[in-house]
Amino acid sequence: MASTAVAAGQVLDGSNPAVARVRQLIGGRQEYSPDGWSRCWEEGVTPWDLGQPTPAVVELVKSGTLPGGGATVLVPGCGAGYDVVALSGPGRFVVGLDICETAVAKAKQWSAAAAPADGSLFAFVAADFFTWEPPERFDLIFDYTFFCAFHPSMRPAWAKRMADLLKPDGELITLMYLAQGQEAGPPFNTTVLDYEEVLKPLGFVITSIQDNHVAVKPRQGMEKIAKWKRMANPTNPDSAQ
Repeated sequence: MASTAVAAGQVLDGSNPAVARVRQLIGGRQEYSPDGWSRCWEEGVTPWDLGQPTPAVVELVKSGTLPGGGATVLVPGCGAGYDVVALSGPGRFVVGLDICETAVAKAKQWSAAAAPADGSLFAFVAADFFTWEPPERFDLIFDYTFFCAFHPSMRPAWAKRMADLLKPDGELITLMYLAQGQEAGPPFNTTVLDYEEVLKPLGFVITSIQDNHVAVKPRQGMEKIAKWKRMANPTNPDSAQ
C-alpha cells in the first residue's frame, strides 16, 4: 500500500492532516499498543516515513565512525526499514524492530533484493520493544522519531529498555525531533532536557550533540543528533548493567 510520505518529507505536527489522522488512529492512549500503529500502516498514513533512508543515517555511514568488526546495531521502531538497510554493511549486522507486523512485512518485502542469502547484514523482527528479549545486547542503538512517539509518562521505561539492550560500552544515537507547541501526540512535545532527565539517572552522558544540518526541509531547525555513552560507574549503582 502506498504511503502518504514523499521523499521530501512531511512536517510532523498537528497542522499536517496525516498527523491528525495518526492521532485519531492511535486514540491518544498512553499505553503502547500495536493496534493504532497497525491501522496507520494499513491505511498508508505514515507521515514520518521518508520512503528512503534518513539523510542523517546516510551521513553517519559515510563518516566512517560507526562500529564494525562484527558489531550489532538495533533500530527500534524501524517502520519500513530503510535506515536498517542503510546502516548495515560488512562487519555490521542491523536488527530492525517494530511492533507492527504490517510494517515489518513491508520492510522484508522491499529489502529482499538487498538481503544476502546468508542473512548476514540485517534482519527484521515484529515484537514489542518493551518486552522483546534478544539473544545478546547491541553495540549501537539508533533512535529516530521513536522517543517522541511515546506519551511522556512512558519515557522512563524507554530509557530503561535502552540501558538493558545496550552493551556496557555501547553507544546510543538519538536523532531528536524536538516537537513544540503540540496539544497532543504523537509526536509529543520534546526537548533535549527530556532525554537527559530519563537517561542521566541510568549513567548516560552526551558525548556530542549538534543540529541536524541534513534534515529534510519541513523538519529543518527542529532536529538535533546526539551521541550517548554510559558511564562505567553511574551515580545510581543499581543502574549499572
